[in-house]
Amino acid sequence: MSETLLQVRGLKKYFPVRGGVFLRQVGNVHAVEDVSFNVDRGKTLGLVGESGCGKSTVGQTILNLHSPTAGNIFYEGRDIATMNRAELKDLRRNVQIIFQDPFESLNARHTVSRILEEPFLIHDLGTSAERRDWARDLLHRVGLQADALDRFPHEFSGGQRQRIGIARAIALKPKLVVCDEAVSALDVSIQSQVINLLMDLQREMNLALIFIAHDLAVVKHVSDDVAVMYLGKIVEQADAQTIYAFPRHPYTKALLSAIPIPDPKRRGERILLSGDVPSPIDPPRGCRFHTRCPHTENKCRTIEPIEELVNKGHRVACHFWKELAGSTANGYSDKTDGHLRP
Repeated sequence: MSETLLQVRGLKKYFPVRGGVFLRQVGNVHAVEDVSFNVDRGKTLGLVGESGCGKSTVGQTILNLHSPTAGNIFYEGRDIATMNRAELKDLRRNVQIIFQDPFESLNARHTVSRILEEPFLIHDLGTSAERRDWARDLLHRVGLQADALDRFPHEFSGGQRQRIGIARAIALKPKLVVCDEAVSALDVSIQSQVINLLMDLQREMNLALIFIAHDLAVVKHVSDDVAVMYLGKIVEQADAQTIYAFPRHPYTKALLSAIPIPDPKRRGERILLSGDVPSPIDPPRGCRFHTRCPHTENKCRTIEPIEELVNKGHRVACHFWKELAGSTANGYSDKTDGHLRP
């Protein structure tokens, strides 16, 4: 049985909106609203949804880069909000992040050696010679040559820079890594290489991953569990096999219908959503998806749906998921354990 490493309960994160001559607060951006999930040791949670739905904010709040407005984040049973300075330093050693942009996330003035040795310096680990050896070993683990140590980030390709970012993230042997759109800025062929690298490192180090992305085909390949977000809320979550084979929320079905089917003889039914995503400053009453949902009823406009248990581990927040249960919008089934092919 899997051991829970991270628990997120009722997480909310609002950002103030200021206006007027005196820049008074005139509202809030409801970036994350009542989000709850678990991440098990050595497993991958895929967090998916359209741009602006709050995925990255969830990841950054878990790392305490943002302070939560409400809710709790428990790492190994400890609430990070109650941690003292020493405990937070230990948390940051065990919980790391890989950023989306592999160029902006690396200091252009620093050599690769300095970038990779910095985590050891911060945590006062090793001698100068040992740190250099550890940095060389990290490069080897991510598929780069040792001569890269004395070069600068601008001398590498995007895929190579992301490998350096991954090396930095695993330097302190963390237990959890947040992959914040870690492959979305890369070419498709390079994406597969980086994903395969992450999966290999996960097996070697027993890493837990939170894989944030909007490409559901990639998320299906790497994830054990999937949570689907819309406008700051999780609308459906289950294991990857269940989400892809038996989606219950209309938004999940629409996302899955957009995945290309790799068979020219098969045609999937594409579900097109009308309208735009509402503003998170003034989210709709009732179900947040009702302004775009093809199955909206009056109840959806006034009453917010609560998460209901479909079956073990499968939860959905929709008033009419039972009535819509018969329709699926994809031909995908379970996760594969092999490697992606470029």
